[in-house]
Amino acid sequence: MTPLELAAWTWKMPRRGRGFWFSLAIDVLWPFVVLFVRLRIRGRHNVPGNGGVVLAFNHLSNADAVAAVVFSLLSGRVPRVLAKASLWRAPVVGWIMRSGGHIPVERGTVKASEALRPAVEALRAGQCVMAFPEGGFTKDPDNWPMKGKSGVARMALEARVPVVPVAEWGTQDLLPRGSILPRLLPRKKIEVVAGAPVDLSDLYGRELTAEVLDEATARVMDAITTMLSGIRSARTGNQSA
Repeated sequence: MTPLELAAWTWKMPRRGRGFWFSLAIDVLWPFVVLFVRLRIRGRHNVPGNGGVVLAFNHLSNADAVAAVVFSLLSGRVPRVLAKASLWRAPVVGWIMRSGGHIPVERGTVKASEALRPAVEALRAGQCVMAFPEGGFTKDPDNWPMKGKSGVARMALEARVPVVPVAEWGTQDLLPRGSILPRLLPRKKIEVVAGAPVDLSDLYGRELTAEVLDEATARVMDAITTMLSGIRSARTGNQSA
């Protein structure tokens, strides 16, 4: 999308249900996205216009959350984000997270699974929940997705809602891990591509054993990896041409 095309979307993105501080954060960050990011988004038609849905993304950078929220909003959905609980204790950021109705996760503790209860309730209420199944930045040296954790699979199976796999690429160039300030110039190209919902219907109603959750998680991560492979292959081909 060109800057003019992105700017034109400003008033098309859904606002109801965003909360004051979350909405304000979006409005503040949006001009930076328009001016400094060459954003390419595909697959928005795979996101249902209503009803519960999980958007599952790979994780490369702290910029992923911004790109993921933009993708969700441009797809017509206001996301409820599963994110590390420490953000709720941070100045200003805590206001934004509470305002947006986002869902804290106490990573690495026995309380981590407790975040699933409000997430399942949100999905059953017809909301869009956004998550990073890897539970943190990928540790793969080539930035391929790692094995996912079972949370996304569990909440999708409990709520019986679709999981849309979404791949992001380029965010690691905009805000490399360990960096505090983004690298705005030259403008970075970020791609976000969604695939068709992952079919988990054959697992509905089954006991959520480790085997069932592993199978569902593997399907989600395989779909995300497939989408990412398409982005990276296309970029390599363009560079070789």
